[in-house]
Amino acid sequence: MTNKELLKIEHLDYRKNRRVILHEVNLSIGTGHIIALLGENGAGKTTLMRIISGVAKNYHGTVCLAGHEEEEKRKTHLAMTDPLKGFLKSSQLNDIVVFYKKVYSDFDSERFEELKDFMSIDLSMKLSQLSKGMREKLIVALTFSRQCDLYLLDEPFNGIDAMTRKKIVNSILRWKSDDSTIIISDHFVTEVAAILDDVIIIKDRTVFTHVSADEILKKHQSIESYYESLYEGEE
Repeated sequence: MTNKELLKIEHLDYRKNRRVILHEVNLSIGTGHIIALLGENGAGKTTLMRIISGVAKNYHGTVCLAGHEEEEKRKTHLAMTDPLKGFLKSSQLNDIVVFYKKVYSDFDSERFEELKDFMSIDLSMKLSQLSKGMREKLIVALTFSRQCDLYLLDEPFNGIDAMTRKKIVNSILRWKSDDSTIIISDHFVTEVAAILDDVIIIKDRTVFTHVSADEILKKHQSIESYYESLYEGEE
């Protein structure tokens, strides 16, 4: 793990329909990290990822990735899980892969072949034929087939069975380069805990804490128990 700064967010505010979603978010993330982004449903985790990736706009503050604040330049340094809603249900998976190859110059075809085989993805199938779990496997495979500095995984394991989730999590270290950073927003904290370097918690519309996994485990039984302790007495 290296310590060079990759992502810096300063004084970020974001409103939607006059409602404050994120307020005064400040964050610094280095290269070579695997980070869990935790928070209750509606806390703003997906919104933060969408802002970083340049999808959500009209925010106040600065977002700098790999030295770039411009949204178009940031996009060339990151890959975010895409729910594939832009494709017709009748789309053949092979056509989706061809689209990715054309659009993303950093798409690694050999890496995708490896991931496709690992996930047992049949490219002759149509999008409409996929179960929720198989669709998520395809999304993960497409995302990790890009050679990027930052991977944003927004609840990537929804619908994937427990055994496959475990296989994917254990393989993430093999798929990422030493300098790339992965941010995972997910409810399966226990399963990703073993590979985490840091934990970021979004609470009360801001970054409530950003702490190393080692620091948490010095004082708590598990990352999940630490996370749950932050909400005790709030029922």
